[in-house]
Amino acid sequence: MKLNPGQNEAVNFISGPCLVLAGAGSGKTRVITSKIAYLVRECELPARYIAAVTFTNKAAREMKERVAQTLGKKEARGLKISTFHTLGLNIIKSEVKSLGLKPGFSLFDDKDSMSLLKDLTEVEFDGDKELLSSLQSCISNWKNDLILPEDLKKQTLSPSEVEHAEFYQRYYNHLRAYNALDFDDLILLPTVLLKNNAAVRQKWQNKIRYLLVDEYQDTNTSQYELVRLLVGERARFTVVGDDDQSIYSWRGARPQNLVLLQTDFPKLRVIKLEQNYRSSERILHCANILIQNNPHIFEKKLFSELGYGEPLQVITAKNEEHEAERVVAELMAHKFMNATKFKDYAILYRGNFQSRVFEKVLMSNRIPYKISGGTSFFGRTEVKDIMAYLRLLVNQDDDNALLRVINTPTRGIGRVSLEKLGNLANHNRTSMFEAAFDPNLQDVLSGKALVSVEQFSRWIVELSDKAVRGDGIATIREMIKAMGYEEWLYESSTSPKAAEMGMANISTLFGWISNMLEGGELDPPIDTTRSG
Repeated sequence: MKLNPGQNEAVNFISGPCLVLAGAGSGKTRVITSKIAYLVRECELPARYIAAVTFTNKAAREMKERVAQTLGKKEARGLKISTFHTLGLNIIKSEVKSLGLKPGFSLFDDKDSMSLLKDLTEVEFDGDKELLSSLQSCISNWKNDLILPEDLKKQTLSPSEVEHAEFYQRYYNHLRAYNALDFDDLILLPTVLLKNNAAVRQKWQNKIRYLLVDEYQDTNTSQYELVRLLVGERARFTVVGDDDQSIYSWRGARPQNLVLLQTDFPKLRVIKLEQNYRSSERILHCANILIQNNPHIFEKKLFSELGYGEPLQVITAKNEEHEAERVVAELMAHKFMNATKFKDYAILYRGNFQSRVFEKVLMSNRIPYKISGGTSFFGRTEVKDIMAYLRLLVNQDDDNALLRVINTPTRGIGRVSLEKLGNLANHNRTSMFEAAFDPNLQDVLSGKALVSVEQFSRWIVELSDKAVRGDGIATIREMIKAMGYEEWLYESSTSPKAAEMGMANISTLFGWISNMLEGGELDPPIDTTRSG
């Protein structure tokens, strides 16, 4: 398909900073992939000097696939297409020494972070979910605004912020002791490093000589600053965004960053993409009416050449149950009138909490359905626990795995003890597991914590030896039984049913692992005598 005039201008302009205002369905991904090909083929810029950044792994994968169709493997070699967080992670891995981290640092997900915050505020918050959620959000916002704990000491804070700032410092100290980072650190740390270290900044500006950013309206303060530091004075970049599609201001996104670009880069070229290739003219007419109510940064009007289209229908409902019933009734009537299939329909809702009421109505009408999203099998707590044990069996240097399981089930090893163990490991430049065998361990730990750490580490070594000697299935079975996980799950779960489901998930996981270890007709068995 030939590029339209706006798309063509966006692809060919490479001499300075460029903002592409891309309305919904206007072919923005095509512009980015075509521009990458143009830079490589027409401008003779090797792909290894180009980076494209987007917001989700799915979008990054799709972009990679589309670039691969345009450029061959040889031409695309070294091209960096990733999310902001993956780019930040790659910078951190490359600059571990400059950041004062040990190689092989751990990465905490939201649940790990919440678990740590819950332990650190046990006395003050007593597990109050609302207070914990507010604290986690506050720390995340500070990190997104590039504010470190020491910076807060110079600011005037409200009483609640003073308490949050103290917990932020504790949280920061523990992450450092564990040689761990959370997701916000993946942007915060490289941004602060590039800002304060001229040599590292120059190195990365030479590595990335042209930068493309998708969904730019969703960038927050730290992401904007990271982009600004990477492009430097040369300012060879293209950002694609639309202030009318910004929906993440609640989690720190700043559509104002589109305006900030004009301030920081006075020579910014603004190119509008207004032709929509996805929707009918009627849908766009309604969308334009709605968009007119937005506080505007840039004016634009979407149009389509796909015909005017079917009428839209707006349904009003008394409550969420009535809404679900009306939507499903409309779906059934449309299916009957048009002789279609259930797989031809989709129900979009604002949040996962709404799925329950729709599921209830669909089930009562015997309509088959599939839910996209929700918690994946490997995202479930009990599965992550057992997987962490298995990771520790094959790699005792995995600090994140150790932190997850050393006190799961409870062994009397609290966060204070773990911080001391982490600090000893940092001092020795070793893993936390290795620090558990340090002759000086008794100088930092005492009592039950010392005994529990020593017993746990010896037990893991014994299990690891058994697995290496060949009987992996028996070792895993023994491990789950010996740790008393089932009993602990029944004690700590919200209900016996929840514990039962948790153990069923572990049983499923055990079955998969057993099959992999035993092998099959087509797949050879996994060799447990080799680590990694």
